[in-house]
Amino acid sequence: MELILLQKVRNLGTLGDKVDVKPGYGRNYLLPQGKAVRANAANLAAFEQQRAEYEAKAGTMLTDAEARKVKLADVSVTISAHASAEGKLFGSVGPRDIAEALAAAGHNVNKGEVILGEGPLRNTGEYDVVVSLHADVQTTVKVIVVGDK
Repeated sequence: MELILLQKVRNLGTLGDKVDVKPGYGRNYLLPQGKAVRANAANLAAFEQQRAEYEAKAGTMLTDAEARKVKLADVSVTISAHASAEGKLFGSVGPRDIAEALAAAGHNVNKGEVILGEGPLRNTGEYDVVVSLHADVQTTVKVIVVGDK
């Protein structure tokens, strides 16, 4: 499936690139999210007419992400969960829990922006969690998981 990207997508391309992706990825993710349009003559002409608008929108998204990164610098959140005496959690702490804790601390973070490379947190302790605010902007947040008594 050939598509034209309307914004930068990590590991795929930048604004205006014609990319060839698998049909499921295009139909189920890129097209519904508004990140791409089908590559045909009409869409290509429309994209070239609106290229300046798309570039301006991409610029504002990048500056917003940079501003959010500055606000998230040196942020630490504490999450309380049921745990055994050895520190193993009864359950886990996932991206949704971390996003909710950051929102409670006054930071606007979506659960899709929280990247847990090794899966959910299953033990108490301190963790450095990556928050991807934009395709080019990432920051690290300290998450402290404590067992409640």
